[in-house]
Amino acid sequence: VKNHPDWPNPYNGITAIRDGDIDRDIGIYLAESEQRSCALAAATTVNGILCTSAGGYLVEQLPDCSEETMKRVETNLATLVEKDGTDKLPTGLLNTGVTPLEIAEIILDGLDMKPLQQIEPKAACHCTEERLFRAVRLLPKEEVDDILKKEEQIEARCQFCGKVYRMGPDEVAERFANAQGDPSKDSDMNL
Repeated sequence: VKNHPDWPNPYNGITAIRDGDIDRDIGIYLAESEQRSCALAAATTVNGILCTSAGGYLVEQLPDCSEETMKRVETNLATLVEKDGTDKLPTGLLNTGVTPLEIAEIILDGLDMKPLQQIEPKAACHCTEERLFRAVRLLPKEEVDDILKKEEQIEARCQFCGKVYRMGPDEVAERFANAQGDPSKDSDMNL
């Protein structure tokens, strides 16, 4: 869906899914529905249940792009395909340690590329005992008492980072006595 300030209604572009490959089908959509010329690749490699690499790129021709620039990008894309050497571009490069920045440098070689910003993704978990207790407060008091009676503690494992939290009956009672705000409302919890 695209909006434009001069259009009375949003524009919806639709094309059929033909190949089942994300990059090919998005490329077809961009060519047929949006009438945009681009080079697009996206792929993953999986070893058992472990994703060992995932990546892609989208290179789109901008208005007023010179024929010389387009030819340079096409040559660079051919070089990229040759360097990758697999049918799952660009994961062959990623599996050998080539970074996304280096892939961009290959595609834009000779075009005076200037990276604006680089960030490195990091796994960060925001789990805390306070979040666990908030979840406990959402349970009926009878259910909390039943868990404490049967298990002698409340135990929870964060599904993101795997950290295990435990609270004994005394700690649960003290936290209930000092609890403030509505646990169902983020604004009341200061989390």
